[in-house]
Amino acid sequence: MKTYVLLTEKNWHDSMFESLQQFPEQRWIRISNPNDLTADRLIQLNPHTVFIPHWSYLIPKEIYERFECIVFHMTDVPFGRGGSPLQNLIVRGFQQTKISAIRVEKGIDTGPVYLKRDLSLEGTAREIFERAAGVIMSMIRQIISDNPQPLPQKGTEVKFKRRKQEDGNLAGLSELLKIYDYIRMLDCEGYPPAYLESDSIRYEFTEAKLNADQTLEARVRIVKK
Repeated sequence: MKTYVLLTEKNWHDSMFESLQQFPEQRWIRISNPNDLTADRLIQLNPHTVFIPHWSYLIPKEIYERFECIVFHMTDVPFGRGGSPLQNLIVRGFQQTKISAIRVEKGIDTGPVYLKRDLSLEGTAREIFERAAGVIMSMIRQIISDNPQPLPQKGTEVKFKRRKQEDGNLAGLSELLKIYDYIRMLDCEGYPPAYLESDSIRYEFTEAKLNADQTLEARVRIVKK
């Protein structure tokens, strides 16, 4: 029986892990705490492959050099290597993207690619991540069944920088569609919401909806700074 590891700290991958556990002749282990990701732990588990649908930490060299580690990145690499792919894509006006299954190497998102699949960027960040989970699930099943050989990336490299909390400030925006995009692309637990602020008050926006009459509605949380 082969052992596989699912490396993710996100709760929207709970159902993915439960589904993977149902396949016969496979042993699935989930690691969600970065403190549990050690070379000693993986040596003990001896996984055939470590699948990484979402992980906010670097994979240690002693792990990716010893074990096959496959990360799922939400861009058509080499375009979009780096941090905050979902937000960087939406800010640039993208409505569709690819999920790339990449072998982990020293460089960030630079490894060879096993396969790619289409992904819609409609909806909130949470909805997109949940949709991506279904796509990644099917990619994992295909990689296990077909054992594709990863191929080097081709094309022009474009790097994304990890976006910071202050990048969600709505103050500099004047178009409703842009404001809508900023709110929805950060509308997920674990992400600081889009906001406006005064000297003493902060207004945080979620659940944005564009109306046919060219107005925008959203839920607002008001907190004292």
